[in-house]
Amino acid sequence: MKVEKTDKNITDGDESKIIYRGWKVMPFIIGNETFEKLGIVGSSSNLVVYLTTVFNMKSITAAKVVNIYGGTSNFGTIIAAFLCDSYFGRFKTLSVAMIACFLGSVAMDLTAVIHKLHPAKCAKEIGSVCNGPSMGQIMFLAGAMVLLVIGAGGIRPCNLPFGADQFDPKTKEGKQGIDSFFNWYFFTFTFAQIVSLTLIVYVQSNMSWNIGLALPAILMLLGCIIFFAGSKLYVKVKPSGSPIHSITRVLVVAVKKRRLNTVGANELYNYIAKDYKNSKLSHSEQFRFLDKSAIQTQDDKLNKDGSPANPWKLCSMQQVEEVKCVIRVLPVWLSAALFYLAYIQQTTYTVFQSLQSDRRLSSGSFQIPGATYTVFLMLGMTIFIPIYDRVLVPFLRKYTGRDGGITQLQRVGAGIFICIISMMVSAIVEQYRRKVALTRPTLGFIPRKGAISSMSGMWLIPQLVLMGIGDALAGVGQMEFYYKQFPENMRSFAGSLYFCGIGLASYLSTFLLSAVHDTTEGFSRGNWLPEDLNKGRLEYYYYLVAGIMTLNFAYFLVVSHWYRYKDVVTKDKDMDKSSDEFDKVSV
Repeated sequence: MKVEKTDKNITDGDESKIIYRGWKVMPFIIGNETFEKLGIVGSSSNLVVYLTTVFNMKSITAAKVVNIYGGTSNFGTIIAAFLCDSYFGRFKTLSVAMIACFLGSVAMDLTAVIHKLHPAKCAKEIGSVCNGPSMGQIMFLAGAMVLLVIGAGGIRPCNLPFGADQFDPKTKEGKQGIDSFFNWYFFTFTFAQIVSLTLIVYVQSNMSWNIGLALPAILMLLGCIIFFAGSKLYVKVKPSGSPIHSITRVLVVAVKKRRLNTVGANELYNYIAKDYKNSKLSHSEQFRFLDKSAIQTQDDKLNKDGSPANPWKLCSMQQVEEVKCVIRVLPVWLSAALFYLAYIQQTTYTVFQSLQSDRRLSSGSFQIPGATYTVFLMLGMTIFIPIYDRVLVPFLRKYTGRDGGITQLQRVGAGIFICIISMMVSAIVEQYRRKVALTRPTLGFIPRKGAISSMSGMWLIPQLVLMGIGDALAGVGQMEFYYKQFPENMRSFAGSLYFCGIGLASYLSTFLLSAVHDTTEGFSRGNWLPEDLNKGRLEYYYYLVAGIMTLNFAYFLVVSHWYRYKDVVTKDKDMDKSSDEFDKVSV
């Protein structure tokens, strides 16, 4: 990795002196992180309600749009990570992404402010015509979303490693600073979620969409100002080439040499440059066919320093093992990503459940906005993390002897199991809500939807809290797993892989919604997912998702038992080292 010089007095030919300012620049980075998350989350957290109330979309259509928007935002991270590592570096990528986010937030607010950019409001009378958005209005809304996708796609994989770049990883203080920064990162993310789901959502739902969508734009502007104010103080790591190139070379060379006989680890070519930053890995027995790319033949020439003259004909054992790390993670990634298939249901259809529930506090007239209920998911996660870290980990450490109490895969597996319970609780609560709505509705009525159940919206809290606990285990566990199991120069890619998993779950959720809606539309007992949930069978859909999660949990048990943790040759306290004992551990 090359780093820009931060000391102008260094002469040419000398090694660049890097000035790590650590916590001195954290006010700029964490301040930007807070305002940026407030801006992005504030623009999208209540989006499903905005599309149904302002753009007059049907619930099923709005849910699909939100899922596609979220999925594209998360899949965009892998493109941003590639461009960041190969060409632009993290600072430039973040700069462009934040400007795009600001412009997208402004464009989203304009769809509410300018009447010609959204359809006329639906009349409250039953049977009245409700016009949907025109093609021009949809195109402008899509343009705003594209800008937000570019912004979110660039910020998510770069923010965390950019903050970690500001600490010296070779010192004890720097390592402690990195760990503390990770804690602050997740704290600011959760804080932004809570503020957005309470204050901003309340303004949007009860005061004005004009003001409610202007707030995220203003917050994004403040985030940009804070970030650029510290631009001269940051350590800016220059792009050193995408790790995708190294992965591709190993695969290509292995195919070229597929006819060669496999040799022992001691016979493999294992050149490692003196300034190589990644931890040295020992040889592993899995995916032995890749070892053929490290077999040196008479045609493979070397440079004077021992490096291969043609890297597309010969790779080192170190490169091969790094590719194995990536391939080993992928089956686990697929299962862990499906956790968010259940998570997404709690941020879409739970909102629709709340809209047809009694959202009043006590007997007062104040109503909790529908989208605000998902704040209990965030609270469940926020409250459980310190309990897990301070109570459960020390308790488990006594029995397992592990610093983390349990392995990362065991943590992810526990989260997937809890998400199954959350979906079962969701189905039971929905069944009760619908029964009460049909027998004891309140005086309220939602146009195009139906009667409001007298069941208190507080009954939705348990399923949300359970999903928050599941995310604290499976979500945070995934991030830690990818960060520690990937080679150091692939950590931006690892971060994007996490978000790509969420994107995959979003697309799968969209497909599942469409399949269930189209399949059940002709059922004699009614569509499972109609506009009026009182006429549907949403609980059946929740049971279906719980069943899918159960099958996924079984698959996760299999791949986690097969997985082998990365084995580092040299002692490195920052990396997880595997042993024979580690290799035998499964969820």
